[in-house]
Amino acid sequence: MPALFDKEILISLSDTDHDVTQIQNSFLSIVLTANVQFDNKVEGFEEPYKDGTVLFIGLNSAGQVIRENTIYHRGRTIDGTLQNDSTTEQFIYSTVKPKSEKNNRKHIHSLNENIHKFDTSACGTYVAIREIEEAIKDQVSIPSTMLIRFKLSISLDDILVFSAFTDYPNSLLGDLKIKFKINSNAFVFVQVNPIISMAKYYTMNKADIMACRPDKLKNIDLLFRNWSLRYQYTKQFTQIGCIVDLIIKISIEQITDSGQKNLMCSISPATLSIKNYVVIEMTAKMSGYNATDDCLQRVRDFFTNRPFVVPAQRVEAWSLTTSATTIGIRSSQNIPLSHATDLCLLFSKDARATTCYENPCYRNIQTTTCERNFPDMPMNTLDQQFFQIQLNARNLDLLFEAINEFEDALTIPRNTASRRLNPHIDLTLFMITLQYKRNSNGELTFDGLYTQNQNVSEQYREGADRRFDEIQKKNKKNSVCRAVLHVELCLQSSFELEIT
Repeated sequence: MPALFDKEILISLSDTDHDVTQIQNSFLSIVLTANVQFDNKVEGFEEPYKDGTVLFIGLNSAGQVIRENTIYHRGRTIDGTLQNDSTTEQFIYSTVKPKSEKNNRKHIHSLNENIHKFDTSACGTYVAIREIEEAIKDQVSIPSTMLIRFKLSISLDDILVFSAFTDYPNSLLGDLKIKFKINSNAFVFVQVNPIISMAKYYTMNKADIMACRPDKLKNIDLLFRNWSLRYQYTKQFTQIGCIVDLIIKISIEQITDSGQKNLMCSISPATLSIKNYVVIEMTAKMSGYNATDDCLQRVRDFFTNRPFVVPAQRVEAWSLTTSATTIGIRSSQNIPLSHATDLCLLFSKDARATTCYENPCYRNIQTTTCERNFPDMPMNTLDQQFFQIQLNARNLDLLFEAINEFEDALTIPRNTASRRLNPHIDLTLFMITLQYKRNSNGELTFDGLYTQNQNVSEQYREGADRRFDEIQKKNKKNSVCRAVLHVELCLQSSFELEIT
């Protein structure tokens, strides 16, 4: 995104009179408009199918739209608690409510399960083909642009751990502010299964169709009877800005003089991207419980010398700017790591993919919602170990069934006319975990705890054995959260990375 749209947003979550012992079921409401670009003309749809064929443009989860967030309390910057502070961590996670007991489940959703069912929890916008055609019909240049409005409700549970407290007073929350940027890479899109969307449209407009448009009813019936013979669908989401095969035409062909018809479907690569966006409204919707004077005094005594706000665990994406060479990758990236628990490199199939991947094994957001994740199995690979760490941090490392989205990504044919099956292991998209340097006592020295906010340069090379070498230290001040590095190139023999 241009620098013009990379501005910081500062909003007050509470005021000096809003002293409570618990904040729960509270949200940030963001309304923004975005100019979405289409690099392929969506035309050729027969009239009966324009209203019932739709695209979904939105987010995996509303919390993903926030990046580089900082919390302020009474003018003081709160950067959270270190992940290896075991006492604090145990206190936090012993009081976290299970997802099933939360009242804000509407904003915790699985794209696979809810989008194709038109569930109200979907965090995004449905756009019909007719709306797209009407918006771009007079535009001559490519890509075409359409203005789309998004309204997002971000649960504070996705940002701050304190909103999960139920049995213990956690703080005085007066004059609490948050500063953040909009993550434009968080948006994803998918073409909703035409059979499902058409059935939804037919159900909602059945009386009108049967009374006034019998020919349209016949054409809809033709779609239902012939679709599985022409095309097999997968519920696969793609990040905004990446290429995907979309249905750009559904037409009817008359094959005999007697009136027998055949359904024709055209599939073509297309890219949806966001040209720019404008945040037009932002509201903090806070609810909490008042405390007695005695309780407030005990809270003041407990939190006199330590921060009370603990950021929830988040995964930040940082793309390397250099490409591969014959001698490997050499790049520098400044990433504050004082509160990092894991650092990984993701070699993605598409260089533009930083938040949405074809194989959800590499993205934990889909599998830690709605109380379901992968089965509890031995973790042998590095990416599985990283995934397990994320589950442990969220108290979700129990025995659950695999979500359908994982099965779809591995076994269901792609959106192509060839019906090619997805491989079970996609070697063009994988993750490796960079180990942390530990001292002789086994304590972390690479999480900022002992670096004292200095710049640490690390070099990783492939060889007979993999080494972790501390190269140098430079003066640098900063502190912050964890990060995942997404590498925009194929794997080479070596690379050098400088991280703060």
